Amino acid sequence: MSLDVYNRSGEVVRKQDIPAAFSNTDIDPGVVHQCIVAYLANQRRGTASTKTRGEVKGSGRKLYRQKGTGRARAGDAKSPIRVHGGVIFGPRPRSYRQYLPKKVRRLGVHYALADKLQSQSCKIIEDFELAQPKTKDVLRILEALSVTGKSLIVLGKNEHNIRLSARNIPGVNTCTWDLINVYQVLWHENLILTESAMQKLEEKFA
Repeated sequence: MSLDVYNRSGEVVRKQDIPAAFSNTDIDPGVVHQCIVAYLANQRRGTASTKTRGEVKGSGRKLYRQKGTGRARAGDAKSPIRVHGGVIFGPRPRSYRQYLPKKVRRLGVHYALADKLQSQSCKIIEDFELAQPKTKDVLRILEALSVTGKSLIVLGKNEHNIRLSARNIPGVNTCTWDLINVYQVLWHENLILTESAMQKLEEKFA
């Protein structure tokens, strides 16, 4: 299996073989699902909170006498069945964090990348730099590559100007090869790898 390597102008300069670690891998959906669920759970802040009847501000006085009114029995105004009363079994601050072993996280990224490469949703581009932050330059590159929709540009190293240029484009994000995660890879429709990023990912998963 091989992919075309493009330059900034969208021209094919050569072909690059995809290692068997990606092209011949059988993807396990269960591992990928587990990684995504853990990632989304770890994004939750867990700050939702409600007050019980003991925390609501108000008097503890019984609203009216127990018998003789013809009405239902009532306690104080903080009762959960009354408006502005406490909440029964409401949410309390908690941690939703899920721990995944390092090997499972690594395997999830491996499967996600293999899925993109096998489905031809990935393009490889020569390493490039921008002299200054300019969104139009990144837009020209995406247009030259015929890339539309949500796209993730994976860089071999931190390129400040590229990151600043791409962040104004809706649906386009950047990251370095060592910070990539399963959710990022699958959320984006297209994966654009620089040659240096592809080389480092090959070394990591080969």
